[in-house]
Amino acid sequence: MTGVSLSSADLDPRRRRILFRCWHRGIREMDLVFGQFAEKEIATLSETELDEFETIMAEEDNDLVRWIMGTWPVPERFQTPMFERLAAYKPVFEYPADALPRNA
Repeated sequence: MTGVSLSSADLDPRRRRILFRCWHRGIREMDLVFGQFAEKEIATLSETELDEFETIMAEEDNDLVRWIMGTWPVPERFQTPMFERLAAYKPVFEYPADALPRNA
């Protein structure tokens, strides 16, 4: 998925704003994680869940990508069901069978 497929026409202004911000993070990996999460979940999140989601969104992308990809431990304040739901949308990066990972 490379962009918005959910129509924002039926969303309230807050959800439309969040959906846009999810697809325009600044790091492509975070666009994919946040964008895909928002496409599937945004319409059904409660106001409390939206608050928590926006708190997560306010973090630096460089930190978020490391937490979501598992290269850094997730801070205690984000060890929540919401963060786990979001992290479940992380893309799976596969290397071709004849290629080594970059750090090998």
